Amino acid sequence: MAWWKAFVSWARRLFGAGHGPRVSGDPQSSNGASSMHLWWELPDGERLTSVRATIEILEPPVVDRLYFWALQVAFAKPDGGAAHLGLQHNRRHPGARAANFGGYSPQSEGGLLDGIESPLPSTPNDPNTRDFDWEPKRRYRLSIERVSDAAPAGFHAWRGAIEDLETRRFTVVRVLFSRGEYLRGPVVWTEAFARCEHPPVAVRWSDLEAVGERKGVIPVSAASVNYQRRDAGGCDNTNTTIDGGGWVQRTATPRTVPSGTHLTVT
Repeated sequence: MAWWKAFVSWARRLFGAGHGPRVSGDPQSSNGASSMHLWWELPDGERLTSVRATIEILEPPVVDRLYFWALQVAFAKPDGGAAHLGLQHNRRHPGARAANFGGYSPQSEGGLLDGIESPLPSTPNDPNTRDFDWEPKRRYRLSIERVSDAAPAGFHAWRGAIEDLETRRFTVVRVLFSRGEYLRGPVVWTEAFARCEHPPVAVRWSDLEAVGERKGVIPVSAASVNYQRRDAGGCDNTNTTIDGGGWVQRTATPRTVPSGTHLTVT
């Protein structure tokens, strides 16, 4: 029955390791990452002009793999694509620390969003990913905001910035141009380009906040949990919990909160 053992081995490599959860090995997703998301719960129909979130990297990576933690938005009225702003553990940058603000055009157009060149240096000369010496266990305020910077005709300027809440240093990562006049669908997420069993990495998201044209500042206290499914290549040992006044996303840990759960910070 050697042929049967060979077939089972091939099938497991192709479709995943049998009936058990994926808690070891590399993620099998198309981009090589296992992701988890927190979708904000906001009033319907509000035209957003700014979103903000605070991130604290509680347990930093200890392996030489890419990790990306970001605040993501879509641009609307009309469809203007999407963008994400966040911190990275990225070996291409000094100390493996970087910040990224990049965006994608609508599917009908394809390609990346253009913008103003970042004032930050970039060791690999990446227009979106810049050298940024973040520190573990320090709180950083991420913001994506419509600004009055000059933009091409038919476009709006959107600034991605990071404020160090300990030093109060405010850093503009970049300004992007989008046809979208408003924001929609804010979400914060973790992407781990690491093996499922690599040592745990954890971040805390807190003080989620949007600004709408009608309601003004809108504090966000509830978010919906989502994990990349196993059949989409995700790890099964990622988890999201409430802790220390925020939402904590952690890798390489038993999952106790299922996908679809609504978590509220009080």
